Amino acid sequence: MKTIWLAGGCFWGLQKFMDQFRGVAETEVGYANGPDKAPTYQEVCANSGHAETVRVVYDETAVSLTELLERYFMVIDPTSVNRQGMDVGVQYRTGIFYTDEADLPAIEAVFAEEERKADEPLAVRVEPLRNFFPAEEYHQKYLDKNPTGYCHIPRRYFNLEGGAEDDLEA
Repeated sequence: MKTIWLAGGCFWGLQKFMDQFRGVAETEVGYANGPDKAPTYQEVCANSGHAETVRVVYDETAVSLTELLERYFMVIDPTSVNRQGMDVGVQYRTGIFYTDEADLPAIEAVFAEEERKADEPLAVRVEPLRNFFPAEEYHQKYLDKNPTGYCHIPRRYFNLEGGAEDDLEA
């Protein structure tokens, strides 16, 4: 199993989005790459410096990092700074955080392709994971618990595979 950490605005929607894909074994929402102190949600909202982030554990024999990153870019505005949808603030910055240097070539290749498509510099941070603190329990699988909750990701993106067993159709 491999792990990648993705910051894509509000973590509720990104978690639900990633959970649908074959090969994704586990997701957890939390706060990453801020000060080395576990923050509360209130501290994150008050500019603690952490990014709302989803830890994605995946089986690389079932889904590649490249595929996961291509899907990630489907649901973010990669040129927006500290904002996704109606969510504004440093905690909503976008980022790809890694712990395995061997992942960097795949990350850089997808990043370069997305930057070419955007035809402008991307605001997505690519950096080593410095820290990750799990969010409070009520944030975990939030949109499953609260199906009408706000999300910047269009709802139609939550069922691309029609279930966890199908392949993504292009």
